[in-house]
Amino acid sequence: MNILTLSCWSNSIKYHLFSWGGGALLAAGLVKRVGLGGSSISLKVPGRKQNNQDVEFVDHLGAIRLILETLATTRHGVSDEAVKITAVGHRVAHGGETFHHSVLIDCQVLNTIRDLQQLAPLHNAANIAGIEAAIKLLPNIPQVAIFDTTFHVTMPDFAYIYPLPYEWYKKDGIRRYGFHGPSHLYLSRRAAALLGKPADVCNLITIHIDKGVSLCAIRNGISIDTSMGLTPLEGAVMETRSGDIDVSILPYMMQVMNLSAQEMEHILNQKCGIVGITGWNTDRQHFLEAALDGDLRCKLALEIEAYRLKKYIGAYLAVIGPLDAVVFTTGAGEGEWFARELVLEGLECFGILPDNGRNRTVNSERKEILITGDNSPVKVFVIPTNEELVFAEDVTAILSGNYSDHLHYHYSFAGPDFIPLSAVE
Repeated sequence: MNILTLSCWSNSIKYHLFSWGGGALLAAGLVKRVGLGGSSISLKVPGRKQNNQDVEFVDHLGAIRLILETLATTRHGVSDEAVKITAVGHRVAHGGETFHHSVLIDCQVLNTIRDLQQLAPLHNAANIAGIEAAIKLLPNIPQVAIFDTTFHVTMPDFAYIYPLPYEWYKKDGIRRYGFHGPSHLYLSRRAAALLGKPADVCNLITIHIDKGVSLCAIRNGISIDTSMGLTPLEGAVMETRSGDIDVSILPYMMQVMNLSAQEMEHILNQKCGIVGITGWNTDRQHFLEAALDGDLRCKLALEIEAYRLKKYIGAYLAVIGPLDAVVFTTGAGEGEWFARELVLEGLECFGILPDNGRNRTVNSERKEILITGDNSPVKVFVIPTNEELVFAEDVTAILSGNYSDHLHYHYSFAGPDFIPLSAVE
């Protein structure tokens, strides 16, 4: 009995196959350029060399069919017994105010996710396509939705309501929702375990850095604020998203450049952030290497990113109170030490005492590492996130009848003896 997890985006699908309960990772991979032509699929089985295959064109249905076929391929996949899929867990970007926890998908749930598509048109549409494809290809298998937004349902109203006409919130759902919830959940539970404290007494700032970037203020184990808002556009500087800006820039530049609302939205989501400053459309590792090598615009972009992350840390310290730890996660690898140094520089007044030697030892081996000195009142950890394990455990708990929500479920990764799966692949 195994669980397939799917993270479906507009032009890619990330997949993982876990044993029941998430105790072992059996396979993982990525389908690229979904719907664009020139597609490809990768498959990594622990203990084997990664396999890559090019294909001409796949939509979401074809991509998921290709995933199932690849997993079952004797030469590159896993064993016949291991590939038997018991359930599928789907990442869904936006749950609105309707969903407060992961749920078993039925017609009503799927229709509600469709209704919420207007709040995240770039994300929920792809999530829906993945759900519909999996239901068609695996019609008798339970499907579970795990929402990016549900970890943040504990935010107080004064943190999530914008200073806009109140009717916009009541009628149209305009409010802060937040994203990357499974990642912030995983990081918070792992940090608590490393601190040797129960999660519900830990005060943390978790920082998820990937193509999207978000921070979460966690007091007594629950989210009380987060940097992303109605959509993933708000907050920190990101790879292609602007993050926080003066909104009056938008109508001004729309007039200057004769842009439609759709064109401006595309620019803000795809042509701003680090790409906008550097003019480079490259991955984060190459960007960090260029900044280290002295490229002026890359260095400027990194300084802007670090400055804004530092400001968020200061703001969240003010609302959390006494802080136990700051947690970074990223998939960029070795060059990330430079970015963290810039963020942490000057935070000694808050009890954050970085150990640059420890920080520079963090590499792509994806281990959990303390990067502050032993005498630092506030600890800083680098912890590889594992959102997919959250998906797998939620699926298992729901189908076993042991799940109510993330606040009352004891995840395996919250335990002191847990060994991160990434460390044993």
